[in-house]
Amino acid sequence: MLRGGKVGLRARHDEDIPILRTELYDDVANASRAEGGPWRPMTPGSKDPRLVVDDTDEGRVLFSVVELAGDTLVGTAALWGIDTHNRGAHIGLGLLPAARGKGYGTDAVAALCQYGFVVRGLHRLQIETLADNIPMLRSAERNGFVREGVLRSAAWVMGEFLDEVLLGLLARDWKPDPQV
Repeated sequence: MLRGGKVGLRARHDEDIPILRTELYDDVANASRAEGGPWRPMTPGSKDPRLVVDDTDEGRVLFSVVELAGDTLVGTAALWGIDTHNRGAHIGLGLLPAARGKGYGTDAVAALCQYGFVVRGLHRLQIETLADNIPMLRSAERNGFVREGVLRSAAWVMGEFLDEVLLGLLARDWKPDPQV
């Protein structure tokens, strides 16, 4: 497990999947904001690629985010689009509604940076998020990510186009959190 100050990133357990599906992906509005495609219902027990780990997929690493104090599941995190040639990847994060606003996002991003830069030896990490996702923007910037641009009207969400913000962090600019 990768440990931060408040949360840890651990392997996905089978019992995490129904909770994540119900709390994050059965909520149409929330899932539509988090995903790059249209919402669709998933049959319980199906192999939902957003949640089920494929150990053969070298381009994506899925984690469950747990509160360290009680090993309680609080969300999901991922390094995806891992490019071993250019040594870059994207960060993804989704916190359960009850876990938001507690600093877990900032801590989880720090742990993902530790994994990406130290464990995987990557050179660049990036985050794309909706321009109105203030908590994710703050979590990214608190970890040293720099706003590199705005992708105007890049995301179709619940009947309207929204802007996305692109943030990047290079290994040489990263300042590790001593708690991670």
